[in-house]
Amino acid sequence: MKMKSQATMICCLTFFLSTECFHYRSKIHIKAGDKLQSPEGKPKSGRIQDECHGPCISSSNCSQPCAKNFHGEIGFTCNQKEWQKSTETCTSLSVEKLFQDSSVESRLSVAAPSIPLHVLDFRAPEIIESVAQGIRKNCPLDYACIIDVVKSSETTSGNIAFIVELLKNISTDLSDNVTQEKMKSYSQVANHILDTAAISNWAFIPNKNASSDLLQSVNLFARQLHIHDKSENIVNELFIQTKGFHLNHNTSEKSFNFSISMNSTTDDILGTVQIPQQELRKLWPNASQAISIAFPTLGSILREAHSQNVSLPRRVNGLVLSVVLPERLQEIVLTFEKINKSHHARAQCVGWHSKKRRWDENACRMTQDIRNKVKCRCNYNSAVMSFSILMSPTSKTDKVLDYITCIGLSISILSLVLCLIIEATVWSRVVVTDISYMRHVCIVNIAVSLLTANVCFIIGSHFNNGVQDYNVCVAVTFFSHFFYLSLFFWMLFKALLIIYGILVIFRRMLKSRMMVIGFAIGYGCPLIIAVTTVAITEPKKGYMRLEACWLNWVSTKALLAFAIPALVIVAVNLIVVLVVAVNTQRPSIGSSKSQDVAIIMRITKNVAILTPLLGLTWGFGIATLIEDTPLMFHIIFASLNAFQVSSKRETFLCYCS
Repeated sequence: MKMKSQATMICCLTFFLSTECFHYRSKIHIKAGDKLQSPEGKPKSGRIQDECHGPCISSSNCSQPCAKNFHGEIGFTCNQKEWQKSTETCTSLSVEKLFQDSSVESRLSVAAPSIPLHVLDFRAPEIIESVAQGIRKNCPLDYACIIDVVKSSETTSGNIAFIVELLKNISTDLSDNVTQEKMKSYSQVANHILDTAAISNWAFIPNKNASSDLLQSVNLFARQLHIHDKSENIVNELFIQTKGFHLNHNTSEKSFNFSISMNSTTDDILGTVQIPQQELRKLWPNASQAISIAFPTLGSILREAHSQNVSLPRRVNGLVLSVVLPERLQEIVLTFEKINKSHHARAQCVGWHSKKRRWDENACRMTQDIRNKVKCRCNYNSAVMSFSILMSPTSKTDKVLDYITCIGLSISILSLVLCLIIEATVWSRVVVTDISYMRHVCIVNIAVSLLTANVCFIIGSHFNNGVQDYNVCVAVTFFSHFFYLSLFFWMLFKALLIIYGILVIFRRMLKSRMMVIGFAIGYGCPLIIAVTTVAITEPKKGYMRLEACWLNWVSTKALLAFAIPALVIVAVNLIVVLVVAVNTQRPSIGSSKSQDVAIIMRITKNVAILTPLLGLTWGFGIATLIEDTPLMFHIIFASLNAFQVSSKRETFLCYCS
C-alpha cells in the first residue's frame, strides 16, 4: 500500500512537472504585425503598433507598447509630418527565462521510480539573480544551457541589447578557464544577433555603444581561451569564425585564412592575418598561442562614438578581423578582400580603438592595394585588437569633377604653351627696362612651374593609388609639391616687383641682383620646404596619400607644407592689391573728371589682373581639406583652379601688348 502511494505521488509529480515544462516551452514569439496565437491555435487580439496615432508635430516623440509576451516599448519621432520608428526595447528574454527549462528538467530528472520519495525536493526552485549564477548552477562546463533559449528568440532590438549584455556579463564574470567548448557556445549566442536578418534592428537600440560592447566582449573572452590541441578551427559559425594555434620563437611565419559569405547570395569574402617571422622571433622559448576572429557583418553595425557629428558614417568594406596575440608581438600584416569592388572604392586601413570607440587611422598603414585586395600593416595592442578597411572618405569620384579636371587641364596646358610661344616671340620688344625684364622673367617662370606641375599631375593620375609603385609615386609627389610651391613663390616675387615699380624703393638695384633674388625666392624657398617635408615624413611612410600621388593629410598633415605657404602668399598678395589700389588713386597735377574715370579703370584693371595672377582662387582650396565637405566646394575649386590659366593667358597677352 505504501509503495502504491509513493508510485501515485511520483506519477502526480511527473505529470505536474511535465505540465510545467510544456507551459514554458509553448511560448510564442511574435514578429511585428503578426497575430498572437494561443496554445490551442486561436488568434488573440494584439499587434505591435507600427506608428503613433496622435498629431505629428515636427521633432515630437511618442511611444507605443510592445506586443503581448514582450515587455518594453517602441519609440517614434515625427519627421517630415510622418511618425518614424526611432528606438525599441521590446524583449522576451530575461535572466529567469534563460534557465527556466534547465531548472524544470533538472527537477524532473530527479523523479525516477528507483529513488525514494524522501529524496525528492518539493521546495520552490532557487531564484536565479544573475547570468553567472545560472550558468554555474546549470551548465558550468560548456554554457550550453542558454543556447536554445537564445537561438529561439526573435532578434528584436530589445532582445539584441539583452544578448549583448549577456555576453558582456559572461566575458567579465565567467572568463576564467575558457575552454573551446565554452568558446563555441559563446560564439553561437553571438552569431544569433550577427545574422544578416538582425542587422537592421541594431539601429533602434537606445545604447549606441552596443555594437562596440559586443566586439570588446568577444575579444576579452577570446583572450582567456586556452588551446589544448593543434586544431586550427575552433568556431565555424556563419557570422563568426575563430581560429587559433600554438607558436614560439622558432615557429615559421604563421597566418590565419578566413573565407566567409556575407549572405546566401554572395560569394565568400576572404581575409588573412599574417604574423611576420621577425615578430615571432620576439617570443620567449616557451609556447604561446595566437587567436583570430573574423566577423563578416559586424562592420555594418559598428557605430563610432563621434558618428552623430558626421553627416556620412564611414563604411567598412571588408571583414572585421580581431586578433589575440602574446604581448611581445606588436605588428601584424592583414589582407582584406573588398566587399565593394568598384573601381572607385578606394580603401583605408584602420584599427578599432576600444577605448575611443572609433576607427583609428594611425593604427595601420596600407602597403598594397591591387584590384580587389588590400594589404595592411597594423600595430597590435590591448586597446586596438580589431582591424578592417574603410571606404576612403577623402576620394571625390563624381564624374563632374573628372570632366572639369580633364577639360581644365587641357586648356591649362595649351594656354601655357601659347603664353611661352608669345613670350619668346615678343621678348626683345617688351624687355626695354629692368622692371619690364624682371616682370617677364616672372611670367616665364610662373608658366614653366605650372606647366611642369601639370605634367607631374598627369603622371601621378596614372596610378590608382600611391602604393602600386611607391618610389615613383614619392618622386611625382615631391616634384608636384616643389613646382606648385614655385608657382606661388614666383607670384610672391611678382608682387614684390609691383611694389618696387610703384613705390620705387629699389630704383638703383642692378638687374643681376634682382635675378639672384628672384631665383632664390622662386626656386630656393620651395626647394627647402619640399626637401624638409619629405625628410621629416617619409621615414614614417607618411609623406604621401595612399589613394593618390599627393601630400598626406590624414596621418602626418604633410599637406600643410603646401597649404600654409600658399595661403600666406595669397594673404600677402591681397595686401599688395590694396597698396596698388591706394597708390593708383593719387591723381597727378591737372587732374580732371576724365582723369578720375581713368584712375577707376586702372584700379579695376589692377584687381582684374592681380587677383587670378596671384592665385587667390587657391584660397577656395582650404574648404576641400575639411572631411565630408559638400561636393559643390570641390566643383567650385576645381573650376576656378583649372580655368585660372586662361586668365593668365589673357594677362600675358595684355602685358605683351
